[in-house]
Amino acid sequence: MEGYPGAGPLESVVSIADAVAAGRARACQSVAQHIARHQATHAALNALVQPCHAAAVGEADRIDRLMSSGTGYEAGKSQMLAGVPVSVKECFAVRGLVTTLGIPSRRHCLDAADAPLVERMRMAGAIVVGKANVPQAMYLYETDNPVWGRTNHPEASDRSPGGSSGGDACLVAAGVVPLAVANDLAGSIRQPAHACGIAGIVPRSTALGDGGSFRTMPELTVVQPRAGFLARHVADLERAIAAVGVIPPPPQLRPLSAVRPLRIAWWDDAGPLEPSVAVRRGVHEAVAGLRSEGLEIVQLDGRLARKAAWVHLALLSSDGGRQVRQLFAGSPPMPPVLRQLRLAGLPRWIRSLVAGLANVAGRGLEAEALLATGPRSDAGLQRVFEARLRLGIEVDAMAMDYDAIVCPVSALPALRHGTAASLLLAAAPCMLANLLDLPAGSVPISHVRPGEEQGRALSSDPVVQAAADTDRGSCGLPVGVQVIGLTGGEATVLEVMRLIEGFAEGSR
Repeated sequence: MEGYPGAGPLESVVSIADAVAAGRARACQSVAQHIARHQATHAALNALVQPCHAAAVGEADRIDRLMSSGTGYEAGKSQMLAGVPVSVKECFAVRGLVTTLGIPSRRHCLDAADAPLVERMRMAGAIVVGKANVPQAMYLYETDNPVWGRTNHPEASDRSPGGSSGGDACLVAAGVVPLAVANDLAGSIRQPAHACGIAGIVPRSTALGDGGSFRTMPELTVVQPRAGFLARHVADLERAIAAVGVIPPPPQLRPLSAVRPLRIAWWDDAGPLEPSVAVRRGVHEAVAGLRSEGLEIVQLDGRLARKAAWVHLALLSSDGGRQVRQLFAGSPPMPPVLRQLRLAGLPRWIRSLVAGLANVAGRGLEAEALLATGPRSDAGLQRVFEARLRLGIEVDAMAMDYDAIVCPVSALPALRHGTAASLLLAAAPCMLANLLDLPAGSVPISHVRPGEEQGRALSSDPVVQAAADTDRGSCGLPVGVQVIGLTGGEATVLEVMRLIEGFAEGSR
């Protein structure tokens, strides 16, 4: 992250905001440093694809004039994010910019006004510096599209920062911005946070809702995208969600551990795809660290999360991809998106036939995915709803005994470019939280070590082979762990993440 010429990474959200609010620094300085960092990194990253630097400079100057006038901030506005440069995921409206979703026919979809969450960020003193890149139609875990091009991982140009919030995760990891506004329907904040070695938080839908982001599947109501944030430090996430009213700001916030020791359940299961060696080790290190802090730790069977992943994928694909196809309006999807949409639309009777052939050919994971997903009748969708309800009852019972779950974010480190369609199941660990509207976050714990690039069992299954190829050459890539809240909401998630961050940083 330090290896780019020019300006160094920006300071933390907390340090920038506190310095600007106290008059020790000026907002124009943080914006100038952001612009210099963007210019130094953009050719390599291609992440901030719609900069609005003239507007950002003007806003910084306005904030500085207010602060220097002695009158302080405007009435009704907070100083919690004063002068902090913030990127915004392309699916959120930012006045004067466009929401293309990476689809050429949407190039002229001008944003007339800010999305509600963007407006709230400005009210807290944040300075929007532009929009970050997304996968086309936000449909894959790889940030690439024919409108803005491909975004590269900040530490490995042959790898992706993930998706669908990959552009924002890349900017935060590279120090171009200290904070990003993003959203998450199936791991879209946590998966790129894990891939890029940063922190991310997804509050419950009752906290922020979708933040006014563009809904690619507006008819899907039982599960919905949720707005959240990406940052390099857990304290910065805490500041961001306090600034928009999700949690009380310190010192009013009273952690659950002040009442009693936190109780943590954990598993290292990553769902249908076995986790990489480093991913499993990362969970074990997080658990050991939490145990050393005096928390009550119990290992559980992670098969519940695997079941949740299949139910969530069933819900997301229940319309056969119809709503996403409608977005293209004459623009052909790029090949990997087109392939996934065609698979999504296969009728159930054909899926059974193709799945049987796939099993015979040794493609067991593809066969399982075909049977679990795709278009459903009303009766079939009702059965999926009932499966979700049963899982919810199981998790409610778990919440009687535990405050949070620690588990993998993804089965794999950052994916190679062009492999997201094959490795969709890598993000399965994220889907329990999405399915049941649980607060969740990702926090960096380690990096892939020498000797951890192998260890996956030999298989003729092409998905497993693609996973093994992802492991090869991954030494040095970041590894995160996921925290899912069961009691205490976002505050519990942040508290556990903060503990993990503390001993992870201490061990480096």
